[in-house]
Amino acid sequence: MSTTKRIEPYLVFADAAGNIYDHPELLMLCRRGNELALPRPDELMPLPEGSEFFLLPGRSALGLDPETGQVEELGETDELAVAVFASPAHTLSATAAYKTRPGAPVLPLFAYGALGFYEGRFYVCAKRVDPDHRQEFGHIPCERIESGARKLLAELPGNRLVRHLTSCALTYGCPAARNLALGRFEAPLPTARTCNARCVGCISLQPEDSGFPSTQNRITFKPTHKELVEIMLRHQGKEKRPIFSFGQGCEGEPLTEAALIASAVSRFRKAGGRGTVNVNSNASLPGTLPELAAAGVNSIRVSLNSARKATYEAYYRPNGYDFEDVRGSILAAKGAGMFVSLNLLFFPGMTDGENEWEALNALVAETRLDFIQMRNLNLDPELVLRLMAGVDFGPCMGLANFMKRLRKNNPWLGFGYFNPYLGDRDASAG
Repeated sequence: MSTTKRIEPYLVFADAAGNIYDHPELLMLCRRGNELALPRPDELMPLPEGSEFFLLPGRSALGLDPETGQVEELGETDELAVAVFASPAHTLSATAAYKTRPGAPVLPLFAYGALGFYEGRFYVCAKRVDPDHRQEFGHIPCERIESGARKLLAELPGNRLVRHLTSCALTYGCPAARNLALGRFEAPLPTARTCNARCVGCISLQPEDSGFPSTQNRITFKPTHKELVEIMLRHQGKEKRPIFSFGQGCEGEPLTEAALIASAVSRFRKAGGRGTVNVNSNASLPGTLPELAAAGVNSIRVSLNSARKATYEAYYRPNGYDFEDVRGSILAAKGAGMFVSLNLLFFPGMTDGENEWEALNALVAETRLDFIQMRNLNLDPELVLRLMAGVDFGPCMGLANFMKRLRKNNPWLGFGYFNPYLGDRDASAG
């Protein structure tokens, strides 16, 4: 008989001043899709360091009365629901349970994890999916990041992309740009001003009527191959296991600048450039991938919320391409010898629905893609539900079972959160 103590967190809520309380009686509830439920025992973990608390304006916290089995609302106007944005490397298995009041604003572009409190600790419904610590900055003084940014500007004073990225690091706190300033891990290389998708949750460009702002500004110029190569060569001199990634949150679709990327990467490789060169992409232009692989790009990360055409296109709203092009790009990349990851935008109760799992499993089996990065879909949960109204996702299996079943069916498949370092793997060699 198991002696493991069952954790039953209590509801967490806040007052209008931002003070957070645990309820003395009501139990924590969580949401998966449209369903409210108690957390599953295997999905609760202590709140990871570096996570952020969010007060949810115009939203009442919901909890379960263990005596009656009824869902109770904390309906006072000065009582607000609370959610958590789990620190990088963690994927949410459930979102916060709340009731939206009339006139409540749309929530900004974050993920809203279910949070509870038990015996002196906060708990969240999430799973650590990657042991990598590359986006943890709690132990790094801000002065060190600022100093690194100043040194980068001083070494490459005429480089416009350096100015853009140091602004990203110091103004927006972009983790990738901060790592560039520190000379470690993965170097971001935004290039594209335009995009051929109109993602509902785009973080660099939102229409005025969306109800929420983009979280950062999109790049306003096209870098030269010289500016790109300067940054790449400097970064590889600082980092023993360098990763370079085109396709960042502050830009459009990098495959629309495939010729520029190929030119820069080819020059970088000819200058002795080493490491992993990756493109984070919507994978809309399969015809560009052989050229990129030949130039020395050895990895692509394909952004995906669903392997079903209608569900995919409802979120990405493609302009001039469709889901078949995404599938074709995965096949083209694998055919060119590239390492292929999915940037899977996971939303609890939808992505881990049986129908979604079956479609994704079929895509993995057909294409033999290599890796899935389990990212959170950063969007107001109720906006997601409205966007996908009428879609049958099937019974929810939960995050842990979702990953376990995919790996069982596709034993070569890896999971994580970040772009993996591949060494000097040569895609052009096949």
